[in-house]
Amino acid sequence: MSKETNQVLGHSDESDGIEEYDNPLPDWWVGLFWLTIVWAVGYGLWYHVIADRSQVKGLAAELAAAEATLAARPADTEAAAAASAVFAVTPESVGAGETVFAQNCVACHGAALQGGIGPSFVDAEWLHGGQAADIIRTITEGVPAKGMIAWGPILSPEQINQVAAYVVSKHSEATGRPVEEIVGSAGAS
Repeated sequence: MSKETNQVLGHSDESDGIEEYDNPLPDWWVGLFWLTIVWAVGYGLWYHVIADRSQVKGLAAELAAAEATLAARPADTEAAAAASAVFAVTPESVGAGETVFAQNCVACHGAALQGGIGPSFVDAEWLHGGQAADIIRTITEGVPAKGMIAWGPILSPEQINQVAAYVVSKHSEATGRPVEEIVGSAGAS
């Protein structure tokens, strides 16, 4: 290849009088171009052949690690956590339940539990059972048909019991229904 610069190729009569020069690329640019080609071939061989790595194998390894972690976890961890959470309508649980209710439930049930998108908790009518066990079950499982999500996977069993204690307490204040009547058998669990 000639290193002469500013050499006219003589195509001006074919391209509207525009002169075209044949200037070679700088050596450093051509060298860098060939280096990237050699690097790409070498890296491809190393990644796929020598190191024997691939995205598919990486995903398979991550899935195997996740399955091993899940298999090592006791199956009854959630059941044990639920059993350890005791339902009680105490000032502490009502206060903690008010905080959880304000963070998660106010948008649908209102700040004064008067309802809105979701039903009211301060009237005598309960759509899914008015006992504490029914309230806990409704919070945990949700009511998908009516748009209430299941809070069991989101809140801890202790938080669910606190929200239920808050709802029971406020319902009792609003309706005059004794807390003991609402708690029923849930207070023993």
